[in-house]
Amino acid sequence: MLFLSLFQVKLWSKYKVTNIPSLIFIEGSTGKIISRNGQLIIRDDPDGSEFPWGPKSFGEVMAGSLSKNNGQTVDSSALEGSYVGVYFSAHWCPPCRSLTRVLVETYRKIKESGQKFEIVFVSADRSEDSFKQYFSEMPWVAVPYTDEARRSRVNRLYGIQGIPTLIILDQEGKIITRQGRPAVLNDIDCIEFPWHPKPVLELIESNAMQLNEGPCLVLFVDSEEEELEPAKQLIQPIAEKILSEHKAKDEDPPLLFFVAGEDDMTESLRDFTNLPESAPLLTILDISRRAKYVKDVEEITPAIVEEFVKAFLKEKLKPEPI
Repeated sequence: MLFLSLFQVKLWSKYKVTNIPSLIFIEGSTGKIISRNGQLIIRDDPDGSEFPWGPKSFGEVMAGSLSKNNGQTVDSSALEGSYVGVYFSAHWCPPCRSLTRVLVETYRKIKESGQKFEIVFVSADRSEDSFKQYFSEMPWVAVPYTDEARRSRVNRLYGIQGIPTLIILDQEGKIITRQGRPAVLNDIDCIEFPWHPKPVLELIESNAMQLNEGPCLVLFVDSEEEELEPAKQLIQPIAEKILSEHKAKDEDPPLLFFVAGEDDMTESLRDFTNLPESAPLLTILDISRRAKYVKDVEEITPAIVEEFVKAFLKEKLKPEPI
């Protein structure tokens, strides 16, 4: 029973399952994910006529008319050649409404700068009236609320498990980042648009939600601002290597990388995970598995970071409970 329990935990972590029921389809020969939203596939295709439900392109899934909030429509082909934000949201969700207010200003600034950027709203509202009320605040386009099949297909395409979610696509319809929400909140002036992923993030409030998405390497340092940049540079090489390797395979990286100073958020994280107060402190936190791995040494070097990461990925480290 212990072996089975550990195996189950590994599967939850590997496929980043955050809620149940969850049904994930994979390709047996390669282990590559076909779809994270198996429940929607079964609901939409109960006869299995589309089996094996292989991934389709954004253009294929989005094909059709898109609504504007003035009642007009445009064809999805109008998105071609633009960066696109696919926005999964709903009026009943307070964090969604907060993000929408910021996103409206972000959209305006990017459009005024002359860059080609569009957003497609994919509603999770519970009624058409709620959809219309919410959509009236948005200057972009939406999948028609009545086109439930297409809304479901878009959810399936990106394996959406929660809202708000903002996915940023490049001009060919390929994913730049699934973390559009923190990217927008951290870049109010849109300087970093289209928000290519950074190998190393600073642990701040708008990024903290990513700690729940899978294993994260967190390097804790002193609170002074000048300490954060050298810490980023220290773990940057291994972070870039991991990101590049898995991007080439069209896979999500098995680790996210953070540096953390000494603020209230960091203190809360230390308390929650029962970490020592020392700094620098190198850790890997897997909150979904309630597991931690700690490297408490006087000096942390790039070689130590790389050895620590490799040992974790090869499952050679013994976890401590959170």
